[in-house]
Parts: sequence; structure tokens; C-alpha cells
Amino acid sequence: MDTGLFTANNVWMMVCTGLVFFMHLGFSFLEIGLTRQKNTVNILFKNVFIICVGLLLYYIGGFNLMYPGFEEGDFGFLKFAGFGIAAPENGMTPEYADGGYTWWTDFLFQGMFAATAATIVSGAVAERIKLGSFMVFTIIYVGLIYPIVGSWQWGSGFLSSLSYGEAEGFYDFAGSTLVHSVGGWGALMAIYLLGARIGKFGDDGKPNAIPGHNLPLTAAGVLILWLGWFGFNGGSVLSADPATTSLVLVTTSLAAAAGGVSAFVTSFFAYKNFDLTMFLNGILGGLVGITAGADQMSPNEAVIIGLLAGIIIVLGVALIDRLKLDDPVGAVAVHLICGIWGTLAVGIFGQMAGLDQFLVQLAGVGAAGAFCSVTAFIILLVIKKVSGLRVSEDEELEGLDLHEHGMDAYADFRMNQH
Repeated sequence: MDTGLFTANNVWMMVCTGLVFFMHLGFSFLEIGLTRQKNTVNILFKNVFIICVGLLLYYIGGFNLMYPGFEEGDFGFLKFAGFGIAAPENGMTPEYADGGYTWWTDFLFQGMFAATAATIVSGAVAERIKLGSFMVFTIIYVGLIYPIVGSWQWGSGFLSSLSYGEAEGFYDFAGSTLVHSVGGWGALMAIYLLGARIGKFGDDGKPNAIPGHNLPLTAAGVLILWLGWFGFNGGSVLSADPATTSLVLVTTSLAAAAGGVSAFVTSFFAYKNFDLTMFLNGILGGLVGITAGADQMSPNEAVIIGLLAGIIIVLGVALIDRLKLDDPVGAVAVHLICGIWGTLAVGIFGQMAGLDQFLVQLAGVGAAGAFCSVTAFIILLVIKKVSGLRVSEDEELEGLDLHEHGMDAYADFRMNQH
């Protein structure tokens, strides 16, 4: 491989790393926009904490837990290559990763993914979780659970070699299961153990809307996330290969657009209004849905996957309400339910379509789901018993910004109100 191509590949991967980092601003805007003003600082603090601690944890041990170097004879479930990171002899050369990028770029790109799993949980538990308890959960979940599940596929673990009939290996291109549903399962367990926000469900059990305080920020957050997904999926090509990269960006965008349109149309027929939040979450649902097979789908198939993801969003949000679970930002519907859909879609559409592949995809979803839900439940239950998960009623009513941080996100605005 010539030096110019190697450099171009590496530069593209570094650009994608920056785009995935930028997604954390999108998540932050999305979450604060869909929640109340009095909890804005708390949500921003959690999201900044996730980035900083997630990256450090990935450096300390997460990277070597996710890419431990499984060998022939290993079961491929758990292995650890040691603490810290050190580039191998060929780490800065075209011999590393088929000339797609350097060792350092590899670490940083994968590290950006790691923090995303906890960010998904952050939105679901907004407005009522103790900050200290959330931080403890994040450290354990990002530091241990996410890289272990990732190693099963991306680290050449047992899912990557899982075969059935003509299917050879579970497939998850950029993380519908390995990133999004990992976060989604954690979010589901957390909102179950936390309980709903005060006022979310009436005495009759029917859900009450708790409007977010800044929908313009929410819209900005979703558009930033869409842009960031060009790095999330585009970087998962692991090089600047023109044909695959351009296809991935096309399928990613078409699925997002179809998901948004499908969600607002479905919502209109169900509720007789043009719901912006459903529109925006439909876009995210389409993005999550295409992530598992973005390099395997034709444009037509990407549109179908997005259209179905948009319908799933509306039904998923209604299901969460029916179960009397409180998810302020729709994280479970977007990241868990659409993550499952996208993973199974690999066995239905695209180059890998077939019953055998579908069953392997289903097995992978089941393995990740069982491990993540059980471990998340245990971690959260222990935290709940030791220090508690939920703030007091007074703290929740007055806002976490005041009680957890002693500050206000919009101090001048509040002063002017008086």
C-alpha cells in the first residue's frame, strides 16, 4: 500500500472520530430540550462526565477488554489483554489494520463509541436519578459491560464465529446491537428500578405529557446526531474505501429520512397532530435501524428499514407508556427496540438475507440482551440498596440543578422572571 492511500485512510478515520465526538453535543441538546429547565445543568454534567470518564476507562482497560486477542481454542466470551495501551511495532504502519488507520486512531475511534452506551442511559433516567449513583453505574457499565459485549463480535469473540446452516457469523456493522441496544438494555433496567417521574402517570394510570423546555435545542441535537452518524457509520468502514463509504452514507441518510417521515405520518394517524418529537425520534430510529447493515443494503432496502423503524418508534413509545415506564427522551424505543429491529433486518434484507442469517442475528440479539439486562439490573440493584438510586421528592420537584449542583442553567432568565 502506498503512503498516500494510508494517510488518506487515516485522515478519514480521524475525521469520523471527530464526528462521533460531536454526537455527544447532539445527545446533550436532545436530552436537555426534551426535559425541564430545572434539570439542565444536571444533564449536561452527566454527559460531560460520560465523555471524560468513558475515554479514561477505555484507556485503562476497556480497549484491551474489547480487543483482547482471542486465540484458537478460546471460548471467545471473556479475555483481558492487560491494563493501559501501547502501540505494537506495526501500529503506525500500513501493515496495521490493512492500512485503514493507525493504532492510535483505532483506539480513539473505538473510545468515542464506548461512551455512547452510557449516554443512551443518561436520557432515559433524566430528572430523577442521583448523580453519584449514575456515575457509579456509568463507570461499571462503560468500563466492563460494553467492552465485554463488543469483544464477542468486533474483538473476534464467539458471536463473530457463530454459524448456522449457510450463515457464518453474527453481523453488526456499526453497532445496532453492540452499541445501541447495550445502552438500551441498561436504560430499560434503570427506568424500571427508578420508577416514573412525579406526575407522569395520573391516578387512573394514564400517562401525562411532561413537555420539554426547549424543542429548538432538541431539533438541533437530532440534526447534529444525523451529521455525527456519517462518522459513526462511515468510519465503521475502517478505511476511506470510496465505494463502501459512499454507499454507507447514502443508506444511512435514506433510512434517517424515511424513519422521520414514517414516524410523523404514523403519529398523525394515531393522534391527529403533527408531533415534532415523534418526527425527530423517527429520524433517530431510522439511523439506529440502518446501523447494523448499512454496508449491506441497497438504497431501496435502506428506505424500507427506515420506514418500518419510524412505525416502530410510535408503537414503542406507546408500549413504554402502557407498561407505566417513564422514558423522557424515548431512548428505549429508539436505541433498544430499533436496535433490535436493525440487527434482525440484516437477516431479512441485503447481501446476507436468509433464514439462517436471521436466526444467527436473533441469537446475537438474545445473547447481548440477556447479558446486558441481567448485569445492568444487578449493578443498579446493588447501587439502590447501598446508596439509593432516586433523589428525594423535594429535590425532584425543585430540580436537580439546585440540589445537586447549586446553580441554574439560565440564571439571568430566572432573575428577569422576578
